[in-house]
Formats: sequence, structure tokens, C-alpha cells
Amino acid sequence: MLRNRDNAYGLIAILFHWTIAALFVGQILLGLTTQWVASMALQFTLIQWHKSFGFLILALAALRLLWALANRRPARPSYFSRAEWLAAKLVQSSLYVLMLAVPLTGWALVSTSTLQIPSFAFNLVVVPHLPLAPSEASENFWRDVHWWVAYGTAAIAAGHMLAALRHHFWLGDGILKRMLQPGAESPNRGTVKGQKAAGR
Repeated sequence: MLRNRDNAYGLIAILFHWTIAALFVGQILLGLTTQWVASMALQFTLIQWHKSFGFLILALAALRLLWALANRRPARPSYFSRAEWLAAKLVQSSLYVLMLAVPLTGWALVSTSTLQIPSFAFNLVVVPHLPLAPSEASENFWRDVHWWVAYGTAAIAAGHMLAALRHHFWLGDGILKRMLQPGAESPNRGTVKGQKAAGR
């Protein structure tokens, strides 16, 4: 099942979700590593890879947003309160926006850098800079914005992950299965708890 259904996610949405999540975690680690290495040559190489994966995340996030707009969103499970569901939707919508904002602010950073180093995406193509004037002040501004947006996104994503684990292991409502198995529907929370109590 490629497309979403009323109560289940399709394969495309699931692949977008986990691919972008894995790339984002890798980007955080890669970004930190660039600050720790002493070799300038290695730092240059790592930064180029960081930029390459940033452009990839930007492209995938844009495609994911378009796919989400073109597909129905699985309905609210009956055991979710309206407030809980609205909070989940707010977090998910925020992550959609932030996954675009993080690479865009990084692109603005390299575009305003006084060094004006070209961005070689995966050593295949040169990505042009954004039409922003290079200056030390602008570079420092976009560096700070990129840092705060990236780590703010990481914090929200961590909260999102913990909430999903809470639902899966503590509440036992099966909501996480909807993002693991295409077409999987979350069962009724009471049914799940009843099965556990019966030792099934």
C-alpha cells in the first residue's frame, strides 16, 4: 500500500519519515564532528558532506510535504483526546516546517560566508549560493540561527520520539505501528490492555 488510508500510513509516507529522521540524526553528529577535527583538510571534506546531506534533506522534506498535502491524514484514534491529538498535529506540523528551515538556514549561512566556498553536492554538482550579501555580520547571524533551529528541532524530535515510545510501551495502544508497517491500523487502547491482562 503506497498511499495513506483513513486509519493507516502508506509505504511512501513511512519511507519519507524514517529516511529524513535518519539523515537528520546523522547531520547533527556530522555537524558536531566538523567542530572537533583538527585537520583543516578533513574539516573541509566533512563540511562539504554536511552541506550535501543538508541539500538532500531539503529536497526530501519538500517532497514529503507535497506528498502529505496530496494524501489524506490518518484519522484520530478513538482513544486520543482532542487536546492530545491537536498537540500531536502541532508537533508534526512543526517538524514539517523545521525540516525545511534547518537546511535553508544552513544554505543562508554558506551563502553569506565571507569565504564564499562553493557547495559541491556529493561531488556531483555545484549548488549556487542564495542571493544574499556576504558579510561577517550576516554570516554570524545565520550561524546562530542555524544552530538554534537545528538543536530546537532535535529537542522537538526527541520529545516526539519519547511520546511515541510512551504510547507503544506504556500505553500499549499500537500507534507506533502505523509508522512501522504500511497499512497497519492502531487497535483500540482498551482492547490492547485487555489482551495484555489476559496474557495474550
